[in-house]
This record gives sequence, C-alpha cells and structure tokens, in this order.
Amino acid sequence: MPRLSATSPLIHPDCQIAASQFGAYCEVGRGSRVFNSTFEDYAYCDRLADIANATVGKFANIAALTRIGPTDHPWRNASQHHFLYRSRSYWDDVEEDAAFFAYRESRRTVIGPDTWIGHGAIIKPEVTLGPGAIVASGAVVTKDVAPFMIVAGVPAVPLRARFLPRVAERLLALAWWNWSHERLRAALTDFRALEAEAFLERHGG
Repeated sequence: MPRLSATSPLIHPDCQIAASQFGAYCEVGRGSRVFNSTFEDYAYCDRLADIANATVGKFANIAALTRIGPTDHPWRNASQHHFLYRSRSYWDDVEEDAAFFAYRESRRTVIGPDTWIGHGAIIKPEVTLGPGAIVASGAVVTKDVAPFMIVAGVPAVPLRARFLPRVAERLLALAWWNWSHERLRAALTDFRALEAEAFLERHGG
C-alpha cells in the first residue's frame, strides 16, 4: 500500500475532485467524487464514494459506495428536472440558476472525528455525525447522530451506544484525534491493545 503523506492527499485513479481541501494523511479511493468539501487530517474514503458539501472530520472512516450530502431537486416546483437549474445545457439564451446552486452548497453535512460510515450508507444534507459514531452499511441517515452512537436502518435509528456515558464523556474530553502525529505514534501500542476505558486510564481524560 502506498505511504500516505502529510503534505498532499493520496488520490487514487478516476476520481473527480473540485472545490475541495485535504489535510494531512488523507486518502480518496478509486472512482470517488468529492465536491465543495473538506477532509480534515487522516480522513479517508474508499472507492466510489460520492461526497458533496461536507466537512469530513479527522480520522473519519468512509466505506465504498457511500453517498454524503446528496443534492436535492426542487421538488416543491412544478417540475424538479435539471432544466430548471442547469438551463444552459438546454438553451443558449439563459444562465444557470446560481441561487439554486448556492442554496445546495450551503446545506453542509458534518462528519465528526473517528466516525465509521459503512458500505453503501447515505448521509443526507444538514446532518451532523458526532465523534465516534457508527453508521451501519446501507443506512440512510436523515437526523443528527449523537457521539459514539451506532445507527442502522432506513431511515437510520439508534441501535446502541458504543460506550457507557462516563466513558464517552472522558473520550470527548481526551479528544485524542487532536493529538500530534508524534503523540499518536507513541501511543500506538496502547491504541492497538487496550479497550477504551483502559486506554483512558493510561492516557488521562
């Protein structure tokens, strides 16, 4: 596997990237499309992910064939077809509907740090996933998800929390996802070997 870089993202072949920024050690899987989005440090998506108008938090884990921030059509209008807003593709004497595109881009999806979004999941616009949340494969998330909560289904509903409240609170306070690259390396053995509560006992929080 290619080494990741602190200075430039690893973009696999056949991706479409526009108006987006990437932090350190980021990766975009083959054939993915990323538009008007920000990947914070260590975030990645697997192949054929489609991500628009989103902030993807540090250490986010996004599986293949996911859709984040899918854009909507103007379904309240008499027609919801492209010709309303991509009008330039149909007539020479009219411009695109800039206001509609600006509205789309303003509806941000926020993916918290160390989240895991399963294969084929959809996260709707204006939804926030809290830190450490898990979205099951195939789920459609239409509402905010609390930190460290596991959700599944269509529409997605909470299944259970990953940790007891006191452990979740301590993890949020520790916020290890903000540690330096060097501190993460120093704690790597403990990340691998210890469950969350034991990790907290050793590293504070």
